[in-house]
Amino acid sequence: MSEANVKSFKGLGISRWLVETLNAMKIVQPTAIQSSCIPEILKGRDCIGGAKTGSGKTVAFGAPMLTRWSEDPCGLFGVVLTPTRELAMQIAEQFTALGSNMNIRVSIIVGGEDIVKQGLELQRKPHFIIATPGRLAHHILNSGDDTVGGLMRTKFLVLDEADSLLTDTFAKDLATCIGALPSKNKRQTLLFTATVTDQVRALEKAPSEGKPPVFIFETASMDKVAIPSSLKTEYILVPEYVKEAYLYQLLTCEDYQESTAMVFVNRTMAAEILRRTLHTMGVRVTSLHSQMPQQERTNSLHRFRANAARVLIATDVASRGLDIPTVQLVINYDIPSDPDAFIHRSGRTARAGRRGDAISFVTQKDISRIEAIEERINKKMGECDKIHDTAVIRKSLNKVTKAKRESLMAMEKENFGEKKIQRKRKNQKGFRSTD
Repeated sequence: MSEANVKSFKGLGISRWLVETLNAMKIVQPTAIQSSCIPEILKGRDCIGGAKTGSGKTVAFGAPMLTRWSEDPCGLFGVVLTPTRELAMQIAEQFTALGSNMNIRVSIIVGGEDIVKQGLELQRKPHFIIATPGRLAHHILNSGDDTVGGLMRTKFLVLDEADSLLTDTFAKDLATCIGALPSKNKRQTLLFTATVTDQVRALEKAPSEGKPPVFIFETASMDKVAIPSSLKTEYILVPEYVKEAYLYQLLTCEDYQESTAMVFVNRTMAAEILRRTLHTMGVRVTSLHSQMPQQERTNSLHRFRANAARVLIATDVASRGLDIPTVQLVINYDIPSDPDAFIHRSGRTARAGRRGDAISFVTQKDISRIEAIEERINKKMGECDKIHDTAVIRKSLNKVTKAKRESLMAMEKENFGEKKIQRKRKNQKGFRSTD
């Protein structure tokens, strides 16, 4: 392929109508993963696409799928599976926007939504299904052929965030979903991820009879430096018992008082405590975690995207794939045990060449985790100098401690967490999650 072709979507072979739509969306120059993968997918090859977060993976698989679909736009054409509800909704929005001039029908099949309504939507024969494996598997096992029979005519299967989907967590539901689709010889399989694992590479080692070899795109620097050069990584040594005060001080310091920020925690309880505490302190904050009803999760994300809230407190349900260009700061309030989780979290900023900061709160028990992260990203973190101990103690410790105490009392009064316990009991009695 000539250099000239690489610089335009038209030269990649996608439909003219789609090039015009991309131009209208101000997406005019293909990224490396788009330039490499789109022509090969159009040739009918299965594909593994590995690239850093923010590199344009959705268009890399969406553009060739939409091009092929527009040549014969009838019936169910493609299924995209992804690990989180929020990412499924984002992908669906992108597909809907890209196919808006072609009357595209996209169905979102995720947990937390009305199952009956979803079943009726599936019966109306959407062109593309964007789903989480648990909920789609539920429909396959419990809905009739009128609802899911169209899956057997699917031309494309996409696993987005494939490294997460190809783990034991999703194994049973993923097997159910794939079992309802055409065999791998009769469909194209596209795996996209920011971290190419052995499970992802297994697609290459299982070639389909009569099909061209699997195409693999992996940025040359991916294993050496897993984060973009425009991302600055720093740490703050923090005593465990004053972490909330440090967080408040960092979010309101001169450098970040106007910044849009995502704060990652490891547990839903911590997310709720921080949201309430910061709200009491006057910060425009919202949260995103698994104990929230789906409508609240959706509303929270909309508020953050619209800058009605400038801080989002989240568990790892928000760590993958979400593209919110305004995010300037990521704070790892809790350090993840898996270094790859750090990569995904930090990838919510410094996307598509923009600059961004990732700051980690490090307590004494986190040292080994930080060392593992530094080894994984092949980069040493610098020490953040934005706040100092005396400033934290003088300005905010007493106020934050009081706000936290009030938050805990309110949560106890509301029995926060009781629904999770009840749901766990139901699952132990034989009920199955359909997230």
